Amino acid sequence: MYAIFDNGGKQYKACIGDLVKLEKLSGKVGDSVEFPIVLLSDDKGVQVAKEVAGLTVKAEIISEGKDKKIIVFKYKPKKNERKKQGHRQPYTMVKVTGIGAVSEDKTAAKKPAAKKPATTEKITATKAPAAKKATTAATAEKKPAAAKPAAAKTTTAKKPAAKKAE
Repeated sequence: MYAIFDNGGKQYKACIGDLVKLEKLSGKVGDSVEFPIVLLSDDKGVQVAKEVAGLTVKAEIISEGKDKKIIVFKYKPKKNERKKQGHRQPYTMVKVTGIGAVSEDKTAAKKPAAKKPATTEKITATKAPAAKKATTAATAEKKPAAAKPAAAKTTTAKKPAAKKAE
């Protein structure tokens, strides 16, 4: 029996007892997480879509770490442009403890996505200063327009360059 589950826009195959390396999850070592099942294969055959709606894969976080280093080298010929970078992708190792259990709490299945409410708070916090900037821009437009034409006159009045005598 195995299941295909979805996490972070990727799908993973898992059997009970498997160790699976996932994208970085928010959680501590020892926490249990649930993921929604996309496909389930067992004695009854292959089940998808509405047949597996509500079923989850239960897993326990074993460890967190970083993958091996990859080198990103960007090069543009004839431009003397070279850029060398390294990158180590963070991951979370989980051990599958159960497959096909009915999810009691649907929010627990999306535990890694718990950061979304915090980001909406940041967005609303950043929108308030933007509104203040709009009001200051409106007051700036109310200033006398006499200063702008004066600046335009000084930039348009230029003297022609003098010719050199030979």
